[in-house]
Amino acid sequence: MTGPGPGGPGPGRFRFLATFVAGRAVEVARAPAGEAAHTDGRTVFVSADGPTARQRREVLVQSALLGAGSLDRPRVKALRARPQVARRYLALEGHRVLADLARRNPLAAGLRPDGEPRTASAEESLDLARSRAEVAEPPDWFGAIRPSRLLADSAGPGTRATDQDLRLRFDPIDLPEADDDEEHSGESKILKLFETPLPASQTLADLLQKLLGGSRAAGDGTAGAEARVRSVRRTSEVGEHARHLPTRIHFTSDGAPGAAIGVGGAWYPEWDVHKDRYRPGWCRVIDFPLTTAADTSAAGVPRDEVLRRRLSRVGLGPAVRRGRPDGDDLDIEALIDLFVDVRSGHSPPGHVYVERRKLARDLGVLILLDASGSAGDADPDGLAVHDHQRRAAATLAAALEDLGDRVAVHAFRSHGRHAVHLPAVKTFGQRFDALRRARLNQIQPSGYTRLGAGIRGAGEILKARAGTPHRLLLVLSDGFPYDDGYEGRYAEADVRKALEELHSDGVACLCLSLGSTASTTALKRVFGSAGHASAATLADLSPRMDELFLTALRELTAPRPRRA
Repeated sequence: MTGPGPGGPGPGRFRFLATFVAGRAVEVARAPAGEAAHTDGRTVFVSADGPTARQRREVLVQSALLGAGSLDRPRVKALRARPQVARRYLALEGHRVLADLARRNPLAAGLRPDGEPRTASAEESLDLARSRAEVAEPPDWFGAIRPSRLLADSAGPGTRATDQDLRLRFDPIDLPEADDDEEHSGESKILKLFETPLPASQTLADLLQKLLGGSRAAGDGTAGAEARVRSVRRTSEVGEHARHLPTRIHFTSDGAPGAAIGVGGAWYPEWDVHKDRYRPGWCRVIDFPLTTAADTSAAGVPRDEVLRRRLSRVGLGPAVRRGRPDGDDLDIEALIDLFVDVRSGHSPPGHVYVERRKLARDLGVLILLDASGSAGDADPDGLAVHDHQRRAAATLAAALEDLGDRVAVHAFRSHGRHAVHLPAVKTFGQRFDALRRARLNQIQPSGYTRLGAGIRGAGEILKARAGTPHRLLLVLSDGFPYDDGYEGRYAEADVRKALEELHSDGVACLCLSLGSTASTTALKRVFGSAGHASAATLADLSPRMDELFLTALRELTAPRPRRA
C-alpha cells in the first residue's frame, strides 16, 4: 500500500512528514475505498482516491493529533460508541493542534482554519464536545477518529514507552477497582522469557512471581497458563464497624445475556466525588432483549382508573381544534363555509374560531425497573419491594400505552462495573402484550445496584429510540445504590451526577420508591434535585401522578448549572 520510499509514488512519500509531526515512527498507507482518513496509532490512512495535496493535509492533521496526545487511550475510550461526540472532538482538537503546529511549522500555517481555537487543551476539547454547545462541523480533510481501531492494539512498534515499560514493572491481573483510570496489560514480559514446555508448577510460578515482582496474564498461553497466580479469600464474619447489606444477594443466571457478557456493551464514565472528576470509560452497560419463553396464563395487568385519568391530563403537544364556538383566533376555512351557507339561504351556527390546547400525546417514557438483590426485601405485609415495583411497572406501561405514549420497559442489575445489565422487557417499537407482561413477571431480583451506570445506559436508549420531543426516564428503585467499590457517598454522588447529565441533555427524570423503608432524607441524598416520591403502593401515588409527571417535565425549562 505504501510507496517504495519516502520520495516514491503513493502516500508512502509522506512517512517522514508524519514521523516528524507525530514525534514517533508512523507509517502512511491508503485507506480502503470510501473510507475517510484516520489512524490506528501506528499508521495514518489517507483517502484512496484523493489528490496529493489532500493526502498531505490528511497526514498532517492526523499526525498532529498523535503528536499532541489527542488520541491517547484515556481520551479515546471516552469517545467509544459516541460518533457524534467523536466528530465534535475532532473539529475542536484538529483546529487546536493545527494552530499550535502552525507556530512551529510553516507547512501548517496555510492549512489552519480561520479564527482562534476555542480550547487550549485536549481535556477542554473533550469537555466541550460532550456538552450541548454548538460546534462547527470539521472539514472533510480532517478525516475521522476511529476509537475501535485506536484501542484495538495500543502496544506495538512506534508507540511511546511508558514508565512501567522503562522500569520493567507490570500490574498484576484482576486487580479490584484501582484508583487510577488507566487500564494496563497484566502480562509480564519478563515471565514470558521463562516459558517452558514442562508441566506447570505452582511452586515455580510463585517463586518467579516473588523474584520478578510480576504476574502472568490470564488467558491462553503456551505454558504455565493454567498456573494459579493469586486467590481470593472470602470471610464469613465481619467486624463490628463493617457495613452490612440489607439482603443476602444470590447471583442467578435468569435473564442473563449468556455469551454477550464477555464482549460488547457500551462504556460509560462514573463520577468520583472524592477526586471531583469523572472516571472515563469505567462501566460497561449491556442492553439485550429478553427472548425466553413465558407462561402468559397469568399475565394480566391490574387496572388503575385513577392513574389513567391523571395521566390523561399530561398533554404536552399543541392540538388545534377548528370550528369552535369560541377560541384563540378566527378559523378562515370556517368563515368561508359560513359565508357560502349564508348566501345559499342557510343559517349555520357561528362556529368560526380556532382553539389551541395542549392535548396531543408526544411523550416517550422509559420505565427502568430495579431488579437487584436489594429489591428482594419485604415490607411489613410480607410483599417484596420488587413485587411492588414490578406491578407498578406493568400498570404504568399499560396505562401510558393506552393513552398513546411511546413506552419502553427495561430492568437493570449489576455484577461489578464490567457487567451492568439492562434486559429489555419491552422496546419502544413493541406492544405491551401478554408475552411482554409474562416476561416482566419472570424477572427475579439478583445482583447489585450500580444505579448511576443503569441510568446512563437507559438515558442513551431513551434519547436514541424514543422518537418524541418530550422524554421521561421513570426509575422504580428502592434508592439504595450498592456494588463492588460503589457505596455510600461515592454511589449517591454518582447517581445525582447521572440524573444531572440527563437533565442537561433534555431528558426529564422521575424516581419512585414503592414498598421500601428508605426515608425521605435518604432518597434526597440519592436522587438530588430530580423529581422523586415514595409510597407503600402505586395506588397511593396515583391521585397525584399527573402532578409528578408535569413537575419533572417542567424542570427541564428551569436554568441548571452547566455540566463539567
